[in-house]
Amino acid sequence: MSLPPGFLDELRTRLSLGQVVGRKVIWDTRKSNQGKGDLWAPCPFHQEKSASFHVDDRKGFYYCFGCHAKGDAITFVRETENVDFMEAVKILAGEAGLPVPASDPRAQEKADKRTELTDVMEQAVQWHRLQLKTGAAAEAREYLVRRGFDAASLDRWDIGFAPANGGVMAHLTGKGVDPKLVIEAGLAAESDRGGSPYDRFRGRIIFPIRDARSRPIGLGGRAMEANARAKYLNSPETPLFDKGRSLYNHGPAREAAGKGAPLIVAEGYMDVIALSESGFGATVAPLGTAITVDQLRLLWRIAPEPIIALDGDTAGVRAAMRVIDIALPLLDAGQSLRFALMPEGMDPDDVLKSKGKAAMQELLDNAIPMVQLLWRRETDGKVFDSPERKAALDKVLREKIKLIADPSIRSHYGEAIKQMRWDLFSTRKQTGPAQQRGQRAAWVRNQEPWQRDIAPMAASKMSALGSGAADADHMREAVILATLLHTPSVISAFEPDIERMECRDPDHAHLRAAILRHALAADVMADVVADVGLEALEKLMRSPHLQLAPSVRKAGNVEIATQSLTEELGKLMSRRGHLRELCDGMDDMAGLVDEGVTWRLSRAAASVDTTIRQDDDDSAEYDKGENGALIKKDERSALDDLLGRIGFGKDESNPKS
Repeated sequence: MSLPPGFLDELRTRLSLGQVVGRKVIWDTRKSNQGKGDLWAPCPFHQEKSASFHVDDRKGFYYCFGCHAKGDAITFVRETENVDFMEAVKILAGEAGLPVPASDPRAQEKADKRTELTDVMEQAVQWHRLQLKTGAAAEAREYLVRRGFDAASLDRWDIGFAPANGGVMAHLTGKGVDPKLVIEAGLAAESDRGGSPYDRFRGRIIFPIRDARSRPIGLGGRAMEANARAKYLNSPETPLFDKGRSLYNHGPAREAAGKGAPLIVAEGYMDVIALSESGFGATVAPLGTAITVDQLRLLWRIAPEPIIALDGDTAGVRAAMRVIDIALPLLDAGQSLRFALMPEGMDPDDVLKSKGKAAMQELLDNAIPMVQLLWRRETDGKVFDSPERKAALDKVLREKIKLIADPSIRSHYGEAIKQMRWDLFSTRKQTGPAQQRGQRAAWVRNQEPWQRDIAPMAASKMSALGSGAADADHMREAVILATLLHTPSVISAFEPDIERMECRDPDHAHLRAAILRHALAADVMADVVADVGLEALEKLMRSPHLQLAPSVRKAGNVEIATQSLTEELGKLMSRRGHLRELCDGMDDMAGLVDEGVTWRLSRAAASVDTTIRQDDDDSAEYDKGENGALIKKDERSALDDLLGRIGFGKDESNPKS
């Protein structure tokens, strides 16, 4: 909204900056000279004991020599009350008695009507406060005492009572208020039977609802009768009150958040009051509805990352889950939500009363980001034991991520979900070299003397069988990773195989994890480089053989990439599967060694060669086994030597020898 020339100058002229600032500070009388408009106080923007905050009332400017905050009356109101420019102008204009120019010809008329209705509502609030002190409100007072209210807190929150037989309509009209205004304010309603208007709030504890500027706009009432039609009742939609665009405790919470307090969103009046009275002053609540888009925007105007503190029951969790779908399309950089779920069966008021402020602070400190709650919603209580179920989860999550308009946030959500998916579905147990050496040493200590000789032979045997193909395995891993980076559109098709691929090279394992994390990114290569560094990618691509690979030279060719990945993954998985069989055989030797175990080792060793020989065409280095498979001569020698040490020489009459 644009303001006419000269309006702001007129506003500043009518105001005394000293009076505006004086509401928030205590002047240092020894240092100040009020007659000259030279005022000093401790700064309201940072913690200090000395008076370094200076106000020049004649010029209308302030400056802090400690934190260097500076500005005029509008800036001061914006910073201390956490409002935008136009809201600050309206606040100051109201204090100066200067109407804010409106472009709508009827704006003044509407403003006058709102002023009338606000006055009616304020009279109703005060009347209900008086009723709480009458004999008819004895039960209500007892209830409030049980909930922890004292006289001071009742006054702070303007708590009142509506008698069972009503009375606010009669009171207001007796004061000369037009009955139509009472009805228009939502305090009374026309009877369907054509009788006199009746009070909307009867037999209820009254919680006044005020706007961001502390003007009363509606009422909330809690029924005292157990069989009441509704436990809580709010004012209807009126020119003052739109429950989907209002927040309970908006003004005080906004001011507290402006001073650094975390913004908390609770479910109802009692939770807001309990939290505020316990020191969590920046607490608000929606008004009888799930959080709306407009309320989310109001929350983000107060603080960039509100904490949704919902009850720890099924309804509370469901309410938190609904907020996700509303918030996802509205997310912006630095603008999100966190969620603090109360213990099961408890609300914030219960936590404060039973466990104390420290327990509540811990729940708030451990509030989880929205992406984690989204993941929890889609995975809790579900079993993903088939490819189809995993694919269904992927589809749901992709659809939710697509709702995010900001591409950067969408990319980061994809990365976070990829990591959580990896944590859920990856079942490989990683052990470091030190742990493996410790396990091997423990095994050796527990064997008989003759069996201990087998342990070093097992290591030599595995080294002999694996060394001939180690370089080929390393190159296959490199080709697979480079292909994925150069044609990232194929990642989703090979994702399960990539997750199961065991990279023997730690650098390769690091790259593979980064590729999986960033698989949904718009530019996978760029995001992986940002994650692991350019040096890691350069190290991967350094091999001349890799640079000649068709799937790398023809980057982006899905057909070639698919063919290459199918072939390389197949060979890699096949050979390692046979080597794993050899490992299992060696594990069996830790117990009773028999001919079956020996035969199993021989067959597995021969199978290893089926894949190894595809990497080396020099058949002179191979012997043919009994099953027709080739095995390298040095590997056959190592295996025969091992079997001889065990005591099982080659027996031509035994096909299993």
